[in-house]
Amino acid sequence: MTGVPAIVLVGPGTNRDPDAVLALELAGATPEIVRADRLADAPERLDDTALVLVAGGFSYADALGAGRMLALDLDVGLGDALARFVADGRPIIGICNGFQVLTRTGLLPGALGHNRSGTFDCRWVELAPEPASACVWTRDLPGPLECPIAHGEGRYVHPDPDALAGAGQVALRYASPNPNGSVADIAGVCDPTGRVLGLMPHPENHVLARQHPRHHRRAADDTTLGLHLFRNGVRAAEEVWT
Repeated sequence: MTGVPAIVLVGPGTNRDPDAVLALELAGATPEIVRADRLADAPERLDDTALVLVAGGFSYADALGAGRMLALDLDVGLGDALARFVADGRPIIGICNGFQVLTRTGLLPGALGHNRSGTFDCRWVELAPEPASACVWTRDLPGPLECPIAHGEGRYVHPDPDALAGAGQVALRYASPNPNGSVADIAGVCDPTGRVLGLMPHPENHVLARQHPRHHRRAADDTTLGLHLFRNGVRAAEEVWT
């Protein structure tokens, strides 16, 4: 039995699309990797898609700013189609560069700036779901998630994080030390509907226990897997897919 159809959206320089495909397959979806410019040539393909994942990496080599060029591709080529996709209640997730893209398109609030350290940072972090969040992707997660970061522009910026949290749009916070200086330790945010999520860490890189660097030194604990987040997204897609 095939799962709900999903598109993993990429641009030149994207490098986490195979990881995203594995995560969605394990969560029960049937994903396909599609370049943004190809989708812009045939935006009706979104009508046959239940879920969109904007993958991480360094699209367009982060020219003119992280995610800026890919965001232009989406705005110019897919703006109306993506707006309809969201209005239909179908879920979208943007990871790392994908998060930067979604903020630049206006699908998510806030912006991503350079890490406070001024350097690229690659390490494992712990993410705590925000209990009051409206986000369908983080609903009823069994516990904090553990996954890596790999970014130089991951500092989340927003003028009123308290208002954002009050509206249920803060989805995840760093439970381990804040790696980039994000305001209020915010690691992920959603849109007002809760169906569009962006986050800087890479949950697609911890969907199997053996992907954790210390998996052989600790008791098996699948509650920290990023896979739970993707299962939630696929379930949300199934709810609206006919």
